[in-house]
Amino acid sequence: MKKVMLLAAGLFLAMTSFAQAADNKTTEKKIEVTGSSEIEITPDEIYFQISLKEYMKGKTKVEITALEKQLQKAVIDAGIPKENLTVENVSGYNYDWMNKKKNPQEFMASKQFRLKLSKLDKINIILGAVDAEGIESTRITSYSSSKMDEYRKEAKIKALQAAKTKADYMVNAIGEKLGGILEIQEINTDNYVDVRPMAVNYMAKSADGMGGGISDVDFKTIKVRAEVRTVFSIK
Repeated sequence: MKKVMLLAAGLFLAMTSFAQAADNKTTEKKIEVTGSSEIEITPDEIYFQISLKEYMKGKTKVEITALEKQLQKAVIDAGIPKENLTVENVSGYNYDWMNKKKNPQEFMASKQFRLKLSKLDKINIILGAVDAEGIESTRITSYSSSKMDEYRKEAKIKALQAAKTKADYMVNAIGEKLGGILEIQEINTDNYVDVRPMAVNYMAKSADGMGGGISDVDFKTIKVRAEVRTVFSIK
């Protein structure tokens, strides 16, 4: 009987201790805050699309191969690695679809190229070295940074530091002291830009020989943002 009573007493004490521990845990003082940061960077990976098209010069067709050679030479002369110029698409259309005669000169081909640049300072020279009538369109398709992973990491660190600073001054305001970190949750980390492709105005050479080029390109910066949720204990 004594053994049973001792066992029951021990079980009661264990349950009481567990209940007290659970109660202490639920009443632990803590503070939950979010922190965010934003880094603005200049892109160094710019993808520029150039579309070339065949056209009739009098009765002679200017071939796409000739236009492509002009573009390739212009890229190399500008000091850009030739592998930075790649073909995106090839298409064609019938110059005179109403004409039933099968004349090879009536089929006009077009070719889209993607040029990778670190900045746009040489694009005027490149486009100026290509037959203006053979340039169908040009535009910036996308841009990014070669150090994007580093910037994302930096943004996360700054967001966490901002959360700690916020929690610290809020706790100090009520005469308490901030304890250690209990939880960290990454809410959002991304890079965002104006995703609309920016058309680049290319003015063909006029009859008086005056050259054209890119007109007032408003190049936007990339913003890398990070946000974290944190929970700190209060001493």
